[in-house]
Amino acid sequence: MSGVIVTITLNAALHVDYATGEVDAGGIRPVSKPGYRAGGRGVTAARVLRAFGHDVVAAGLAGGASGELIREDLARSGVPTAFTLIRGESRRIFRFAGPEDGDPGEQVMRFGETAPYITTEELGRFAADYRRLLVGAAAVVLCGSLPDGLPPDTYGSLVTYAAEAGVPVILDVGGEELKHAIGHGPDLVVVETSSPEPGLGTDLIRLGAGAAAVTAGHAVHAVTAAGEWTAHVAATDADVRLHPSRGALVAGLVPGQLLGWSWPDRLRHALALAAGGARVGAKVPGGPEGRSYVDLVTYERLLDVVSVQPVLFRRRQCCTAPGLHRPWAAPPLAPAPPRLRSA
Repeated sequence: MSGVIVTITLNAALHVDYATGEVDAGGIRPVSKPGYRAGGRGVTAARVLRAFGHDVVAAGLAGGASGELIREDLARSGVPTAFTLIRGESRRIFRFAGPEDGDPGEQVMRFGETAPYITTEELGRFAADYRRLLVGAAAVVLCGSLPDGLPPDTYGSLVTYAAEAGVPVILDVGGEELKHAIGHGPDLVVVETSSPEPGLGTDLIRLGAGAAAVTAGHAVHAVTAAGEWTAHVAATDADVRLHPSRGALVAGLVPGQLLGWSWPDRLRHALALAAGGARVGAKVPGGPEGRSYVDLVTYERLLDVVSVQPVLFRRRQCCTAPGLHRPWAAPPLAPAPPRLRSA
């Protein structure tokens, strides 16, 4: 695989984490010094890809002091950045974690700021930067929501630019953004639903996707020209995250898309990372809170417990994709990849 993998996060966030103590006699709850971490699914995907030694650059939109801290945090993780500067302040997400022995209902509280407004001039500069990044790129990963001011067809235009440059596109969006982008022909679409929707992947391919991966909880259903597969990992496993990381899942699907792995191997790799192999925002042993890393021991073990089953046949049916209105009117498998090691 030659060339750099470009991840695009148009609505990047700065996660600001605090640890809180017990309320004192004056009614004040003390907090620790803040910890800062760059966030957004595209940012997470860039971290995980870099951890496995892939050449990657994280790009998108960032501004203000929050934008600078986002770039600094990624630099500490060894991830090069190429964010387009905006005048507004990148949004912040505040997390307050209570004492471990405190009230379970007050263990974690989260607050989020609204996204910055993006001007037409800023969008134009980003479009120029994006097209420059496509030159020689191995793939582009488009992730997440749109900030204020950007039209819903923004991702559709970015998919088209990549297709014109001959660069494969992995698209991870929902709602109106997905509705406007799907017809531009992304190579792989990743969507999340609250419950399994068996016909969704097939419908996404009808609308223009080259392949689709539909995730619901600890399961992923893949629909491709070569067939369909369902992957699952038991949520009761001690190493499995309560909420799998969607950014890590997307990162896990990228190498197989570029190197032609079989879909069962792609799904095992991606779900092992999402379910617990990629410790996103976790505490690195001996290091500060908030650093993301790949736990190779957990990753290797989860590879062996991810179950992948082919879908031999089923009755086609219509269902509703996130943000889309319905109903609406394969090559041989590559050999299994070797066990991966982080850089």
